[in-house]
Amino acid sequence: MILALDAMGGDHGPSEVCRGAIAACEEHSDLELVLVGNSPEIEPMLDGASRDVSGRISIVHAEERIGMDEHPTVAIRKKRHSSLRIAMEMVRSGEASGCVSAGNTGAIVAGGVLVVGRISGIDRPALGVALPTLNKYTFLLDVGATVRSKPENLFQFAHMGNVYSKKILGVSEPQVALLANGSEEIKGDEVIAGAKTLIKASCLNFTGYVEGDDIPYSRADVVVCDGFSGNVVLKFAEGLMSAVYSILKEEMGHRIMPKFGMVFMIPMMKDLWARFNYEKHGGTPLLGVNGIVVKAHGRSKAPAITNALRVARNFVLQNGVELIREELG
Repeated sequence: MILALDAMGGDHGPSEVCRGAIAACEEHSDLELVLVGNSPEIEPMLDGASRDVSGRISIVHAEERIGMDEHPTVAIRKKRHSSLRIAMEMVRSGEASGCVSAGNTGAIVAGGVLVVGRISGIDRPALGVALPTLNKYTFLLDVGATVRSKPENLFQFAHMGNVYSKKILGVSEPQVALLANGSEEIKGDEVIAGAKTLIKASCLNFTGYVEGDDIPYSRADVVVCDGFSGNVVLKFAEGLMSAVYSILKEEMGHRIMPKFGMVFMIPMMKDLWARFNYEKHGGTPLLGVNGIVVKAHGRSKAPAITNALRVARNFVLQNGVELIREELG
């Protein structure tokens, strides 16, 4: 299995990407990686890899990189020698089974559509993320690929989320819901109402509307929304967990008695943080494109890159793109 990895994407550049790539190859013996980026920067960072791992990592030189603040469509069209574009062209040509990048989200979505291409029957792609909730994972999509959606887009998202939940997350009969401003039938705008009509008439196990506070309580396996709403929900959840963790540590430092109890609480807090830490869950797949594209968090360090590669590897093993194609067919 060969995966292309955009070595220049993300806030930390090739240093963390290379460390994550080495760890992924150590973890998965069937994995081969192509690091796409500036060769002189990448090569020294692979010196610490074992002979077995270094034999499964190669470099494809890219003269350009796409910055996090660049206009997505313009950048993907004009920078034909960028690391992201070359990685996606490898997926389109079949040289790689999939690609992973922590770079510009808009450019990844634009590249998925313009370079990799869409699956027939899909009008807009969606980024999906498996959120850890009370007793399972809830798959939320879209979280940033399609900001403004039509009812037909949300209908297609629901089908793609259903396939991912069933085949990748292992839910036998996923409950599919729409994110709205209330659970009552009269809630939601015309887009949400239109999507409800379409999904309700389909073969999906549709359970109606859910609100934002329903998501942590696992009241649906798949929650469908437009990319603007989904991105707000995701970033709020990430920020809230970081804030709670920081507040707990600060309060423990200010009080004497809790310091004694802290000795016993440290393992629990570490487990809790690991459960909700975005680095553990790696990347979000771009669903609806005719190839495997995984977006890692822009702040990804080595562990997050490793886990994003794991997400891409699992998607390849489960033949995820073909499953979505069959479902929509």
